[in-house]
Formats: sequence, structure tokens, C-alpha cells
Amino acid sequence: MENLTRQEKINKMMAARHQGIVVLEDIHDPHNAAAVWRSADAFGFGKIYLIFEQEAKFNPKKVGKETSGSANKWLDFEIFSSAEECFQKLKEQGYKIYATVLDREAKILNEIKFENKTAIVLGNEHRGLSEEAIKMADEKIYIPMLGMVQSLNLSVTAGICMWEYTQSL
Repeated sequence: MENLTRQEKINKMMAARHQGIVVLEDIHDPHNAAAVWRSADAFGFGKIYLIFEQEAKFNPKKVGKETSGSANKWLDFEIFSSAEECFQKLKEQGYKIYATVLDREAKILNEIKFENKTAIVLGNEHRGLSEEAIKMADEKIYIPMLGMVQSLNLSVTAGICMWEYTQSL
């Protein structure tokens, strides 16, 4: 392993970041979100967008120190009051929006060729994504599962999606 100064490590990490964004809509448990942040940092995602339309807002810089391994201090957060507001900004910035959802029209995650400017959207732990978010997304994606339970923990789903994104760059 290289013997780098702290500033050199930070500079190297920042240079390795890509343009992918993780969007979390109406997450109920801040600790679930913080677990996503840890994976986001590990996979080179530097931005997290949070939508709070139905759930109580929380400050991402003050939540989940234990869960996130303090990843929140290395990430940039933006908070929106609706999916429409968030998605409008993403589209203005040239992002392609992928909604994680179980749907007949959804494409299998590992068959997607993500674009550099990709936003991966994940929903509430119980309700999933809002209809509004699903309709406004450019693509619907899902992770195929072999078991009887057709869902994964939020942070596991996010981690798998982020890994697939990094593999398609």
C-alpha cells in the first residue's frame, strides 16, 4: 500500500469519484440511509440526493456515525421536498434516472449499460418508490432473486446497484 499523506489520500479519493448519484426517496430509518452512504463512498459515489415528501426529514450530516463509518463527512447531500423537484434538477443536469422497482417493464440490473451521468433511485423500506418517481424515471430496473422473498435490505440493494454501475463504466 502506498505511503501517502492524509491530503494525498483525500486528493486521490476525490479524483477517483465518478458522476453517479444515489437518490433515496422517503427513507424512514436514517440508519438504513447511513448504511447506503457507506457503500456510496466505497463505490466512488460523491453525491446523495434525499427526497422527503412523506417521511420526517433528518440531517444526513448528523446521522449514522456508527452505521456509515463516518462516510457522511465525505459525501455531498442535497435535500428535496418532492420527487418532481429532484428529478427536474437531475434531468436539467443531464442525468439518466433509474428507478429500482419490481415491475413487468423493469430491466434486469446486470443487463443495463449505465451512462456516466446516472442517478439510481431507491425507495422507502416498506412502500418502495412513489408512483410519481416511477413514472418520471427514464428506466426501471430490478435485481432478479431466486428465493421466496422478493426484496432486499435498502443498503444491500443500493450496494448491488452501485457495484453494477461501476462495472459498466
